[in-house]
This record gives sequence, structure tokens and C-alpha cells, in this order.
Amino acid sequence: MIHQLPYCGVTPVPGALAERFNLDPWLMAALAGLCVWQWIAQRKSPARYYALGGWLIAAAAFLSPLCALSVALFSARVAQHMILVLAAAPLIALGLPRSGVTTSRPLWLWTAVFSVALWVWHMPVPYDATFSSVVVYWSMHLSLFGSAILLWRELLHHSPERTAAVLAAGTVTFVQMGLLGAVFAFADHPMFKWHFSTTQAWGFSPLQDQQLGGVFMWVPGTALFLWTAIRSVSRLWQSIEKARPA
Repeated sequence: MIHQLPYCGVTPVPGALAERFNLDPWLMAALAGLCVWQWIAQRKSPARYYALGGWLIAAAAFLSPLCALSVALFSARVAQHMILVLAAAPLIALGLPRSGVTTSRPLWLWTAVFSVALWVWHMPVPYDATFSSVVVYWSMHLSLFGSAILLWRELLHHSPERTAAVLAAGTVTFVQMGLLGAVFAFADHPMFKWHFSTTQAWGFSPLQDQQLGGVFMWVPGTALFLWTAIRSVSRLWQSIEKARPA
């Protein structure tokens, strides 16, 4: 039986990590193409600078040595995912035009899709499978990152009338993300077979690495979605103030 190497290569050793950039030409071309497409599509809007920042952050997450480190450490893989869904995705979403949909159906659709993707790809069997199949690896990232961008588009581009729905969807999202992070942070045994033998060189036991990954998922997501809620309420208040008679 032929075993395929992980997409990001063999497990790195600490002294050689700085040399482990991902120079996949297809990936670099795809990221550059998407960035250029969005820049041209939004050339008349200052929002294109948000998109540029988002794609640069995504490039850093995929192309830097973090890619290789994610083969060794669960916490590094979670950090990569959080960079994509909590930093790159909202910036890219800010650079997208409004969807023009006046109902909350897309909001709840992408809330559900993102939640399912987050839980499925951080369960032991699907997670471990990403190290033995490039197709599975990119299925994980495309579904997780793509649904995050579309969810953030709904959370950030909405009319004041949809504030209640956005607050509810944001609450559902950060609660389930925090819950999943807490499962890992408070677990009393390691869950991911792939990392049973990859963490020691980095000074972690598999359980410590898993618990650190849980913290990475739990804390930043809660903070960012709280900011989103404050932003939505502030915009609603501003619209109410404007509507009041002088």
C-alpha cells in the first residue's frame, strides 16, 4: 500500500522549520488570481484594501512554515485555521459587495455550513485523514475557509433591520466554536492518532498540544464575535438616531 505524504510535507524538526516554506506554484497562482480578481471587481471601492489584506494573511497561513508546523502540532493546525477564519475571512468578506438579499436565509445557511465544517474537520477520523490525502486536505480548507468568508459577508454586510438575526447567528457561531475549543482544552486524553508521535520534539505531550489548540479556538473566536455584535448594535443605534425627527 502506498502512503501519501501530507500536503505540507514530512513532520518538521525544530531546527529546520525556518526553511519549510510552502512553494506550491498552483496554490500561489490561485491566491494571487483570487486577490487580483477581487481587487479589479472592487476597484472603485476602498474596500479592496481590506480584501488585499485578507488575501495576504491567507497567503501567510498557507505558504509560511506554519503549514509544515501544522503537520507536527495540532495547536499549529488550529492556529492556521483560526488565522484563516477569524482574520483573513472577515477582511476578504469586507471587500465583497453586499449580496442584495433581504432575508436571513443565507445567514443561517452559512452559519450551519461553517459550524458543520468546523466540527467535522476537527473530529479525529476526518482530521487524521487530511494527512494521508491531498484531496481531503483541500476539501477541509476549502469548506472551512470558504464558508467562513460567506458567513462573515452576512455578519458584516447587513441592514439594520437584520441586526437581531445577525446577533443570533453570531452567538450560535461563537458558542459552538467555544464549545469545541473547550472540549479540546479540558480533555483528559489525546484524541488525534497522527500527533501521538509528532509533538515530543517540540516540547509538548500530545495532550498538552491538543489543549493548547483548544485555547486557540476558544478565546479568539469569542473575542472577535463579541466585537461583531458590538459593531452591529452600534450601526443599529446610528440608524435609529438618524431616523429620529430633529
